[in-house]
Amino acid sequence: MGLFDDFNRFLENRLEEFLRNNPHLELEALLEQLREQEEDTLKLIADLQLQEKRSQEQVMSTAQEIQRWHIRVEKAKTANREDLAAAAAQREAALLREGNQQWGQMQGVKERITQAKELLRKIQQRRQEVQAKATEAQTARAKAQAQQRFETSGWDARSSYSSGYDDLEEKFRRWETQDELEQMKRNMGK
Repeated sequence: MGLFDDFNRFLENRLEEFLRNNPHLELEALLEQLREQEEDTLKLIADLQLQEKRSQEQVMSTAQEIQRWHIRVEKAKTANREDLAAAAAQREAALLREGNQQWGQMQGVKERITQAKELLRKIQQRRQEVQAKATEAQTARAKAQAQQRFETSGWDARSSYSSGYDDLEEKFRRWETQDELEQMKRNMGK
């Protein structure tokens, strides 16, 4: 078991190192994770809406039964059949308790739908933010590659300080992008 754990830790460390060295891939992985969360949340909302519809049908059916037994209570009282009226009133009371339970369950499902929709909105907002960062990182990477090609093609005869400056610029861009990515991860955890 120890060897397997060591190997697993080694692979995780290598993956983390690779992602640190390639922040654009980390953004892509985060985008994919957000896409999956969005899809799962949409499925959850659809399931909950189906449950809500079933709950509403149960409540309506129970309400109709309550109404039917209420009419029977009144009918038995009018006919001076107190034995039937008492039994019908008990049935009506049992149906009222059942209806109240069903109503509470339906309200719980409605609350869960509201929460799922709010979660979906947050996921979509986070996805847009990450997409913007990924686009920004891709643009920065393309500019850096173009600059590097320009510098290595022999057209740039400036001093080594200039090339060092561009290297420093690239390092800062990577660091800033990584810092923003970490901040977004922390925000997602909240």
